[in-house]
Amino acid sequence: MTKIIVVGGGAGGLELATKLGRKLGRKGKAEVTLVDRNRTHLWKPLLHEVATGAMDPGIDGLSYRSHAHNHGFSFQMGSLTHIDRDANTITLAPMLDDNGKPMLSERTLPYDILVLAIGSVSNDFGTQGVRDHCIFLDSPQQAERFHNELMNRFLQYGESESTDDKVSIAIVGAGATGVELSAELYNAVEHLGAYGFKKLSPECLRLTLVEAGPRILPALPERISGMAHKELRELGVDVRTNTMVVEATPDGLKTKDGELIPATLMVWAAGIKAPDFMKDIAGLETNRINQLTVKPTLQTSRDDRIFVIGDCAHCLQENGKPVPPRAQSAHQMASLAYDNILARLDNKPLKPYVYKDHGSLVSLSRYSTVGSLMGNLMRGSMMVEGRIARTVYVSLYRMHQVALHGYTRTGLMMLVGRINRFLRPRLKLH
Repeated sequence: MTKIIVVGGGAGGLELATKLGRKLGRKGKAEVTLVDRNRTHLWKPLLHEVATGAMDPGIDGLSYRSHAHNHGFSFQMGSLTHIDRDANTITLAPMLDDNGKPMLSERTLPYDILVLAIGSVSNDFGTQGVRDHCIFLDSPQQAERFHNELMNRFLQYGESESTDDKVSIAIVGAGATGVELSAELYNAVEHLGAYGFKKLSPECLRLTLVEAGPRILPALPERISGMAHKELRELGVDVRTNTMVVEATPDGLKTKDGELIPATLMVWAAGIKAPDFMKDIAGLETNRINQLTVKPTLQTSRDDRIFVIGDCAHCLQENGKPVPPRAQSAHQMASLAYDNILARLDNKPLKPYVYKDHGSLVSLSRYSTVGSLMGNLMRGSMMVEGRIARTVYVSLYRMHQVALHGYTRTGLMMLVGRINRFLRPRLKLH
C-alpha cells in the first residue's frame, strides 16, 4: 500500500491524518501514520488557558494513539531528526523516559508521501538571556511550567509579611498569545482568592506587556487594537509599546533605552520561527526563519513527494505576502493537502492554495472578546466585540473538534464538558 506519513499532530496535521485515515486507511487503500513527540493533542491557541490553570491538559488533551485507532491511521511517538529523500525514509530520534533511561530506539520509517506539519516555536531573535530567564508557550509542557511557577509566586506572596511586594510578571510580545495571557492572568487572580490563597486580588499583580511595535495586536485593524489596549489598561496591565527588549536578566527585562522592567516571572511570546533543525533539512529550500518553501500546491519547491502545511510552510499569496501563521491557515492547508494527496494518488491535477482570511478574534478572558470577521473576503471587515465575538471565538475551537470527531460526537463532548466544568474547580491549583 501507499505509505503516507504526517509529521506533527497540531491543528493541521491531526486534521489531515484523521481525514486520510477515514478515507484511505480504513479502506486499506493506504497506510497512514501520524508522528508527534507528545502523547496527546491540545489546540495550541488554548495554551494560555493551560498556563493560568483554566484548562487542564490531562483532562482536555486528546490521546493520539486512541484517536488513531478510532480513525483508521497509526501513531508513532517520536521526534523527526532526518529525511532521506533518496531512500524515501524519515528517522526518529531515540526516546528516553522521565528518568533518562532508553524507552524507544532510533527508528526509520519509509514513505511514499510525506507531510510536514511541525508548526512553529517562539523566536527570541538571539536576545541575550531569554532562553535562561524566560518561559515560552510553545507546548503544553511549557505552559504547565509557567503554571507551576505562577502558583509558587502566589503562594510566596500569600505568606509574605510585606505589604509592598507584588507578583511581578512581564510578557514580551503583544500578539494574540501575549494579550490573551494578560487578561487570563487577572481572571485567575480573582478566582484563586476563593480557593484559599491568601491576600490575592487584582491589586497584587504587577503585569507588564511589552511590544516593540507601535501598537498591540498588529495583525488586527487599528480600531480593534485600540479597543483591546483600553480593556487591558482598565484591568491594570502596564502596556508598553515601542519598547524593545535587549536582554533578560534574573531581575527583569532590560530595554533598548536602558530601563529595567522588574519581573520575577517572564514570558517570551514575540515572533515565531520553524524549529532550528528544519534549516535546510534534506537539502530542501528554507527561508530565514527555517520555514520550508512550498509551491502553490503545498509541495516543497524541490520535492513533489513532500507536502508542508501550517506554520512551518513558507507559502506566498498572490500579493507577494506570505500566508500568516494562524490556526485558520493550518486548517485550510490541511483541507487542500488532503484534496491534493488524493488527486496525486489518482493521477489528477493538483489545485493551488488560496488563503482565505476569515478575520481574527482575541479573547480577553471573561472580560471581553474583540476582533474582526471576514478579513479580506469582503471590502470592509466587520468589527465585533462582546458576547457575539465570544460566541464566534468559541465556535472556532468547535470547528476544529468537528474536523476531528464529527458533529454528533462533538455535541456529546460539549455536554460532557459542561458537566465537568460544573463539578470540578474552575482553576487547576497544583
